[in-house]
Amino acid sequence: MPLTKKRWLILGASCLINLCIGSLYAWSVFATPMAEYLSAITGRTVTHLAIVFTVANLVGPVTMISGGFINDRFGPRLVIFSGGILFSGGMFLSGFANSPGMLIVSYGLGVGLGMSMVYGCTISNSVKFFPDRRGLAGGLATAFYGAGSILVPPVANKLINAFGVTMTFRILGIVMLFVISAGSFFVKPCPPGFTPGGWQPGGGMERDTGKDWRGMLADPVFYVMLLLLCCGAFSGLMVISQASPIAQRMVGMNAAASAVAVSALALLNTCGRIAAGIILDKTGPARTLTGIFVVSIIGLLALFTVGRGDAVLFYTGLLCVGLAFGSIMGIFPGFTAEQFGTKNNSVNYGIMFTGFAVSGYFGPALMSGFYDQTGSYKNAFLVAMCLAAAGMALSIIYTRMVARKKRLIQANL
Repeated sequence: MPLTKKRWLILGASCLINLCIGSLYAWSVFATPMAEYLSAITGRTVTHLAIVFTVANLVGPVTMISGGFINDRFGPRLVIFSGGILFSGGMFLSGFANSPGMLIVSYGLGVGLGMSMVYGCTISNSVKFFPDRRGLAGGLATAFYGAGSILVPPVANKLINAFGVTMTFRILGIVMLFVISAGSFFVKPCPPGFTPGGWQPGGGMERDTGKDWRGMLADPVFYVMLLLLCCGAFSGLMVISQASPIAQRMVGMNAAASAVAVSALALLNTCGRIAAGIILDKTGPARTLTGIFVVSIIGLLALFTVGRGDAVLFYTGLLCVGLAFGSIMGIFPGFTAEQFGTKNNSVNYGIMFTGFAVSGYFGPALMSGFYDQTGSYKNAFLVAMCLAAAGMALSIIYTRMVARKKRLIQANL
């Protein structure tokens, strides 16, 4: 089979793998029953476990960058297989956690490190195979990652009701291990300089390729992009970490209805990744980013004003935030490759992903902190709106920096 056609099979396997590791975002469904379980066995009240989700996101760049180096040298199969064992093992061991500390180690470190190791590899390898459709490839690969949080919450909720939260962790760990391990054997490395049949590199940023991580860090555009990722991911990670508790505390939903809300959030998260990837290929990053931040502000404003029983307003805000978050995550793999080249994108995107990790720490922490202090999430929504507005300003700065860079390149030709 010609590689131009086979790349779609490789992309499909990567999407299936990402579907499994995306279950990390179902954490809010596990949080409440796990807190109740730990309170019962320890005799101490455990109210918040947001730190577990925070750690899982914070440690991501460690294995994403190191996995990127391994991927560039030995190919994606080893990285995905090893990361799958770490991810599934962490999920399985979470079913034996008897304290918040053990849960932080098993889920926060095990699942978080394994997820990032696999995610960075599947995303960067997929983007390399599609130089003609980077936005679409990155959007699809990240969309299936987001889809994991659509499928897992209702399934996990039923398993928790039937078998308990600890057994649910064990069941999911075994299933994930099988699927990721099997899927890894269908993923092959992209040959250097690969171009699909009938396609020729175009102009624009195509000529600015091949920067390694040192070259990327020396480019001022990198730091603007890093801040854009921080601002774009902040509100999504903040809301995702507490989606189920928000639905119950602010709107008065029961556990089953809040699980549906988590799935709805994940659905828009997934749709945003595909849609934004396609838009990125057609209109470029500047307009795409501006639109993302506008949608984010609308959603956060709706959540800020929601009250008890305001289900429609709540869903409006939740879905806008999910759409914006998915969009920012969908465009950044292709965005990074377009700006700095595909050759070293495994490591480069891993470094860029530190922006996500920063938001993964401060977003959930801010959400929990404000609720503990005031009994409300409203101040957290205000902070997130300010960051989204800052993101809009940064998208303008990025546009001007890139335009100036193009003028300098043309002047030197």
